[in-house]
Amino acid sequence: MPRLTSDFFVSALTRRVFNAGGFAAVMRKGAAEAGAVFLVFRGRDGTSRLVGPAPQTDYAEEGGSGRRFSVVAEGLDDEALAGRIEREARFDGDVWFVELDTATPAGELVELVAD
Repeated sequence: MPRLTSDFFVSALTRRVFNAGGFAAVMRKGAAEAGAVFLVFRGRDGTSRLVGPAPQTDYAEEGGSGRRFSVVAEGLDDEALAGRIEREARFDGDVWFVELDTATPAGELVELVAD
């Protein structure tokens, strides 16, 4: 099974969040075909949890066509988050950042893998 494009994945994810009564916004749009996708879960305390693509070693040989994520950073304030976005964008100009505000746990929206 071919992997979904980043553009399609982000579109489907944001729809799922809105359908569940949450909010989603693309903070930085990357390459439509294959840009890496990072997700920002903003907490009620104002800090953010950043989730990014899991290392390739976390993908199973069979059925590994879906996207898997792992926690990159937690407890980021706005300044730290902006710095992280800037660094990732310098490293990979195709990267996406999507902010999600939802009561749905991250693990129900995307496949999270252990650190």
